[in-house]
Amino acid sequence: MDNDKYLKGTTTVGVVCTDGIVLASEQRATMGNFIASKTAKKVYQIDDLVAMTTAGSVGDAQQLVRLVNVESQLYKMRRNESMTIKGIATLMSNFLNANRYYPMMVQLLIGGVDKNGPGIYSLDALGGSIEETRISATGSGSPMAYGVLEDQYREDMTVKEGLDLAIRAIHNATKRDSASGENIDVVVITKEAFRRLDPEEIKSIRTSLSK
Repeated sequence: MDNDKYLKGTTTVGVVCTDGIVLASEQRATMGNFIASKTAKKVYQIDDLVAMTTAGSVGDAQQLVRLVNVESQLYKMRRNESMTIKGIATLMSNFLNANRYYPMMVQLLIGGVDKNGPGIYSLDALGGSIEETRISATGSGSPMAYGVLEDQYREDMTVKEGLDLAIRAIHNATKRDSASGENIDVVVITKEAFRRLDPEEIKSIRTSLSK
């Protein structure tokens, strides 16, 4: 996507696996040099098996989460089936593009599992949408995260392996990017379930990475 993603103070990561996807982010929110929050939420569930990570303006991101959540629920009520990941990404892309003259200052990852299998899409503030078939990272810590992701990603990676990789990528980004830090929030989505990892489980994995 465009270079503007590097200006947004956060780090989010998406990993496409053989049996699902992993989305992760750190939880520091900044206002310039001020750390405004150490428990900011940046990974949102927007459907049964779909989640979205956000980088950029908190207010804009929360408005988009509310919008896409309502639209996906309405679609399910009308059609008796869930929207596809591509459908949700297209809906968000159209909304962002329609507001291009007063843009929502966000960089998004939308991922999950649908009838077509696991998938992740990356969206920019003007509605540009790219299907990410392997890995993706957004925010100011993304260069550091990509260093880990590109080095260790494999095409045959399972969600268990993808989970460890996503945490390792975020963990390393927080060591070098001042706008990223504190705890890590991780969501694992397979065709069976949506699971948000327990903080103690994440802490245990981070501890093993430091050894």
